[in-house]
Amino acid sequence: MRQANIYIDHQALQYNLNRVRQLAPAAEIVSMVKANAYGHGISESLPALSSTDAFGVACLEEALQIRELGYKHPITLVEGVFSEDEMYVAVRHQLEVVVHHWQQLEWLQQHKQPYIAKGLKVWVKLNSGMNRLGFRFQDIIDIIHALQADGFNCVLTMHFANADVRDHPLNQQQINEFLQVKASCEPILASCCNSAALFQWPELHFDFVRPGIMLYGASPFADQSVTALDLKPVMTFSAAIIALNTVQAGESIGYGSTFTATQDMEIAIVSIGYGDGYPRTFFSQNYVSIQNQPCRVIGRVSMDMIAVEVTGLNVTAGTSVELWGKNRLVDDVAMANGTIGYELLCRLSSRPVRQQQLITDQ
Repeated sequence: MRQANIYIDHQALQYNLNRVRQLAPAAEIVSMVKANAYGHGISESLPALSSTDAFGVACLEEALQIRELGYKHPITLVEGVFSEDEMYVAVRHQLEVVVHHWQQLEWLQQHKQPYIAKGLKVWVKLNSGMNRLGFRFQDIIDIIHALQADGFNCVLTMHFANADVRDHPLNQQQINEFLQVKASCEPILASCCNSAALFQWPELHFDFVRPGIMLYGASPFADQSVTALDLKPVMTFSAAIIALNTVQAGESIGYGSTFTATQDMEIAIVSIGYGDGYPRTFFSQNYVSIQNQPCRVIGRVSMDMIAVEVTGLNVTAGTSVELWGKNRLVDDVAMANGTIGYELLCRLSSRPVRQQQLITDQ
């Protein structure tokens, strides 16, 4: 059987959730599990997140999957509903919605009585400068006042555009607008911190924090590692060596013959490729980890295979290869490929088998 596996370390996931509690002890935690728990798998990840206060998802389908698994936690649809029919389903399943445009407000009002009766909070989004979703400053105060007058329990929310860059000038603009709206709408609940902001601004934790990438042991910062942030990688993505070749100096390897050996070397062929979600193009040298040793990927990544130099290592067919995990961090693989850890985690295909496993250091 082809060996391409994704192991989810529940102890690491719980450790990272507890790390959020250490950083924001007074806030409730809305654990972001959208995009199949950032590629980790909803069903594989949620048991380790059961002590969270709530979950955050991008769409109704993700929320219903959580309900079908038996979780009764509050769930927030962070993009709201996409039709009036979805609002009916959301209320039925006790899902809280973000409202960020006028039509969503109309749908909310049409379901006002059952929404309020179920004790659901409505999250009202401020567009303070990111310019994706949300109401403008000149509108949102009146909107919140009207909702409060109707009996809705409102949460003021926004999203930072540059929380990973502390001194970016837009950050303070966004903070100022948020605080002005909050002051004008008191008493009101508030939430504005994602993973990066959670580290950057303890004074802005307010009532709810919304950690995402940090839960899964990847860094929200380009210049700070998970080790520096005291987080633990949750996913180990591995495959196996399926063939070994001796390549002589002057011979090339893989499609396009983009790599030519300058000396004799031992090459391992590993059962992984872009069909599994492993990145095809790297801008600086990419590595995997074999027997806790870094081994460079050479030549082009194929759909189902990669070539790795193993000169001097005692390996055989079947030897395990860590593509990313505890030794080769996903953030480092992402940097070598000109992208971010979020993308690599989320774009994994369904071919690698996801497994729940308590992984211990080797």
